Amino acid sequence: MKKIFLLTLVVGLLASCGVPKTVIQSKKVIKGDWTISDISYSESGTFNTTLLNDASKECFENSTWRFIPNNNTGIYSINNGNCATGDRYFAFTIQEIDADTGYYDFLLKPTDEKGKSETNAGFRLRLSQLSDTNMQWQQTVNAGGSPLTISMNFIKTVE
Repeated sequence: MKKIFLLTLVVGLLASCGVPKTVIQSKKVIKGDWTISDISYSESGTFNTTLLNDASKECFENSTWRFIPNNNTGIYSINNGNCATGDRYFAFTIQEIDADTGYYDFLLKPTDEKGKSETNAGFRLRLSQLSDTNMQWQQTVNAGGSPLTISMNFIKTVE
């Protein structure tokens, strides 16, 4: 009887320490190819921003992204001929913030082709919308002493 109790306790503990079901579902939805259709700001005006320490808003619009959730990696390509084009690699993690609201943090860390990061630094973005066809990331930054939210809107292109 004591062995059955201990086995039940261990199984219960292991099950409670797993990845939340909603994160697993999110990884299934995010899998595949996406395109950034639009990047917008919470305030009107012209802002000189460098997104993900890489390129401007104009460069990121129409960039293509592939998410591979089984190993939490991906690749995005800047396609605008007026920018430094080419492939960029990253690792990502989805972390549930609040199951009731559906808010998630999306952690993105730039890497090389082999998955190694030069600085081990990354970006925390809010995954504010995720459906089978649309996704939105939001990041709040300081612009002249006031908060500014940058919204990156994706559409799914291929499954």
